[in-house]
Amino acid sequence: MASHESALKAHRQSVKNRDHNRQFRARLRGALKTIRTAIDANDLTAAKTGLKATISLIDKMASKGIIHRNAAGRYKSRLTARLASKSSAA
Repeated sequence: MASHESALKAHRQSVKNRDHNRQFRARLRGALKTIRTAIDANDLTAAKTGLKATISLIDKMASKGIIHRNAAGRYKSRLTARLASKSSAA
């Protein structure tokens, strides 16, 4: 157990940040799942509207350092490619 005040404060901050980041990642996973199910169900209008909000969420997370910027780009690229392939097939 930490004994210095600064170490105790750092621990409190790390716990708080971990919970905050965990909530953001859970929101991201839920948004990705929603879009993927909409694309698979050929509900392209819902997927397109959800994609805009999800890309915004991904960019916010990358700018805050919650996810890596390359991971953010990979998520966005794969989602748009998946939606584009379904759109062209429909």
